[in-house]
Amino acid sequence: MNRKNNPLKQKILQFKAVIFDLDGTLVDSMWMWEKIDIEYLGRFGIPLPEKLQESIEGMSFSETAVYFKERFSLKDELDKIKSDWNAMACDKYRHEVPYKEGAENFLQFCKANGIKLGVATSNSRKLVEHAAEALRLHSYMDCIMTACEVQKGKPAPDIYLAVADKLGVSPSDCLVFEDILPGIMAGKNAGMTTCAVADAYSEKVRTEKIALADYFIEDYSELL
Repeated sequence: MNRKNNPLKQKILQFKAVIFDLDGTLVDSMWMWEKIDIEYLGRFGIPLPEKLQESIEGMSFSETAVYFKERFSLKDELDKIKSDWNAMACDKYRHEVPYKEGAENFLQFCKANGIKLGVATSNSRKLVEHAAEALRLHSYMDCIMTACEVQKGKPAPDIYLAVADKLGVSPSDCLVFEDILPGIMAGKNAGMTTCAVADAYSEKVRTEKIALADYFIEDYSELL
């Protein structure tokens, strides 16, 4: 694909709303989760299992805590597990996590053209707020929701349908940006147009992402 002639570029203004996943899609943060998992499990003398990240892809923050507690027989209560993760990730979100290349310029473009903007993330509300504060997300977003606020996490469509409802836009008029397969599936299951975003963390499934999504970008500068 010629990146300067991405077919999605000519269609952006046809959408009434654009909804973004957060980690790995709108912000460059996927690198930090494996480090946090290694450090956290290390507290209990547990080595990081192979393919752990693949096992929890798309789960909400709360669902992930349940998974950890059950899989690793952790004695800590769920609230304690989530509190520890929040503490470990908070500083990184506030000081080390940037926008993906071209993302903020793309948000400005959408805002200037009257397109409603939303975030649909599997992360926790507390961490999302730290990222939002550091990157001024609230100045762009009309709605920010987490998967903990709906019944099921991705690949179920719940969170995307909930954001569309909050925005007052029909799912068919929404464009979704996602970086992982369960997220792309969630957008498609919601009846929305999907665009996969390149990310180092999910590079191994690039071919599958391109095949599953309606569009694909290396970065947001392709759309400007």
